[in-house]
This record gives sequence, C-alpha cells and structure tokens, in this order.
Amino acid sequence: MSETNREIVVGCLENLFTHKDFDAAKAALHPDFVTHSPGLPNGRDAFAAAVENSPLAGASAEIRHVVAEDDLVVVHLHVAGTAVVDILRVEDGLLVEHWDVKQPLGA
Repeated sequence: MSETNREIVVGCLENLFTHKDFDAAKAALHPDFVTHSPGLPNGRDAFAAAVENSPLAGASAEIRHVVAEDDLVVVHLHVAGTAVVDILRVEDGLLVEHWDVKQPLGA
C-alpha cells in the first residue's frame, strides 16, 4: 500500500525537524523541487542543504494541523517561535513544489 500525500509530507517534515534525518527528507523531494519561499534555492539538493544549514535545523517543530486535498497538502506548524503554514504539492509520491507564510508567535 502506498503512502498518502499527507503521509509523505508529514514524514518529510518530521525527518527535517524531529528526527534531523536530512537524507530521508531529501528522498521525499523531486530532483527539480521548486520552492517559492524567498531566500531558499530550488532543486532537491540545494533546498535540502539550505534547510540543513539554516538556524532552523536545530529547532524542533510541532505540527498543529494538516489538510490534504488532491495533490496539495497544507501544514500549520510552530517552529522556533514562529507559526508557519507550508503548502506542498505532491506528484508521483514526491514533493515537487512549496509555498509558505510565516508569522511570529504572540506572547
């Protein structure tokens, strides 16, 4: 039985922020992965390296909500004092595109 798009995205984010298993997270990304997040590079290897070397790499994340419909998965999470909403598009079992919005958490 294959993983759902929701499971693929949650697994990738958990590998990035909980398990710190960047190789496993990278395996979930398409080689031509595109991110629309300013400051982050496109491409699986470049994106994974940028996340691994960012200040957030040592931060833990708490996934608060996940909504999945068709090829899109929306994840609301808290990481390093910031609320983040990631929108990811999945194609053939790999993450192919990413958008996000961020906002500092209130006191």
